[in-house]
Amino acid sequence: MLVDSHCHLDFPDFAEERATIVARALAAGIGRMVTISTRVRRFQQILEIAETFNEVYCSVGTHPHNAAEELDVTADELVRLSSHPKVVAIGEAGLDYFYDKAPRDAQAQGFRTHIAAARRTGLPLVIHSRDADDDMAAILEDETGKGAFPFILHCFSSGRRLAEVGVALGGYVSFSGILTFKNSAELRDIAADVPRGRLLVETDAPYLAPIPYRGKRNEPAYVANTAKVLAETIGVSETEIADITTGNFFRLFTKMPRPDMAAG
Repeated sequence: MLVDSHCHLDFPDFAEERATIVARALAAGIGRMVTISTRVRRFQQILEIAETFNEVYCSVGTHPHNAAEELDVTADELVRLSSHPKVVAIGEAGLDYFYDKAPRDAQAQGFRTHIAAARRTGLPLVIHSRDADDDMAAILEDETGKGAFPFILHCFSSGRRLAEVGVALGGYVSFSGILTFKNSAELRDIAADVPRGRLLVETDAPYLAPIPYRGKRNEPAYVANTAKVLAETIGVSETEIADITTGNFFRLFTKMPRPDMAAG
């Protein structure tokens, strides 16, 4: 079994055929999917999707692009919303200096609010970081000094130092379809050095479809393609990479019921 630790099933790209997309993922051996929140004010839409499908769970949080719109979201609110049985993570939150769609101080403020919620709940924080390696590392080190919290560096495409800092602080590193791209040799080198006990795979669907689907709409079933390349990168079989990444997933996402414990 594989797990898609990060997708966006609420996005319009899937609106007309969400059930078909989920069914295709299940047929491909993807036993769990986490659909990730980008706006707390739209959380009910995410939750409804998670409640519709046994194998789909969700997070609650504000993407850095939307940080300025939701600075009124408090750690208390995140903690309260995360009490729902289907909510297994906080985020995604973090820093995005590539698009800079929100002021950087707003991004940092929102990120620290989400860290506080992750620390209080014990739920993993799904971290978005793009072109912000130094500030991200500094915040992670500062906040971990106040008290550890579980986290995942999602859709990792940053530099080696951030991966090393994340692992040193107890975090996990998740790779998306970017890992399969021909020009991603440096990223594969980083992935090869991440401890096997900290590796995860994801799609970030509908974005970043892996080879051979690059340029098309991504979907959870395609996480198998990324897992295949990750297996080749670290020198294990596809069965082994499924065991490694799925085991890591359940170790990090502690609230997620394992298939033999879940209805359906």
